[in-house]
Amino acid sequence: MKIAILDDYQRVAKDLADWSRLPPGSELVVFDRHLADPEELITTLRPFHVLVLMRERTPMPAARIQNLPNLRLLVTTGGRNAAIDLEACRARNIPVSGTGNVGTPTAELTWGLILSLVKRIPREDRALRAGAWQTGLTEGLAGKRLGLVGLGKLGSQVARVGQAFGMDVVAWSQNLDEARAAAAGARRVEKRELFATSDVVSLHLVLSERSRGTVGAEELAAMKRTAFFVNTARAGLVDMDALLAALRAERIAGAGLDVFPEEPMPADHPLLALPNVVLTPHLGYVTRENYVVFYRDALDDILAWHAGAPIRLLT
Repeated sequence: MKIAILDDYQRVAKDLADWSRLPPGSELVVFDRHLADPEELITTLRPFHVLVLMRERTPMPAARIQNLPNLRLLVTTGGRNAAIDLEACRARNIPVSGTGNVGTPTAELTWGLILSLVKRIPREDRALRAGAWQTGLTEGLAGKRLGLVGLGKLGSQVARVGQAFGMDVVAWSQNLDEARAAAAGARRVEKRELFATSDVVSLHLVLSERSRGTVGAEELAAMKRTAFFVNTARAGLVDMDALLAALRAERIAGAGLDVFPEEPMPADHPLLALPNVVLTPHLGYVTRENYVVFYRDALDDILAWHAGAPIRLLT
């Protein structure tokens, strides 16, 4: 049995699970770089029977699945993966197993980005290293409005921290009602009011055909010039061209982004040239605690499948 672990950027997969438990004769290969070229990816992965994917870093559309004739099992870290064509897997009788996860890291990173923006931490760090001292005023959070687009598990965690900072927390999503908002310590408002009145807007929606493009030119134009925008959810929720235009024209104060249309981000991406953004390379789930669960469960998925009783099936 040949097993490939993909996109282990930090080179930690072998250390975070006891891979010696694999059946005798198994071959485990770990790829620490992203296989971006489609032809190279197919050629490289064709011999493998099992692929372990790190979230959505390497998509598995139908064409790729069809061109991997030896593939017998897909394992994805996390409980869902929109980048896998599950129907194509079903057609080939390829089970897809998921893993557990730790539910707090993305909410924590959201606050890292918010604080980096309002307290100017990256800007002042760079200025200090260049010999400057106190180059601008920071902002306070107490009494300011936090607008959450999406108030599920992650949005509710972000809301509680906002309350601790003394912020006025409001929320909107298509299915959110006043009772559910109140239970999370927020107040439901209409979408336009949220964008027009919030000092910080943060996205916490699952990407779907219905939610794609939730934030576009109209929503960004409604925001205050002093407001910050944060996205730790999915890039497809936002019209990137509209966001770039708003940031370049300084129609909003800045943005904190952890997700991008193309990942890894190209070296010439225009966001990298903007001074009013804080960027992180999709770190929302990248914690040691999460990776321990990911790789431990991935190993258990492989062993269960090999024993003829696959677990945590997404197909």
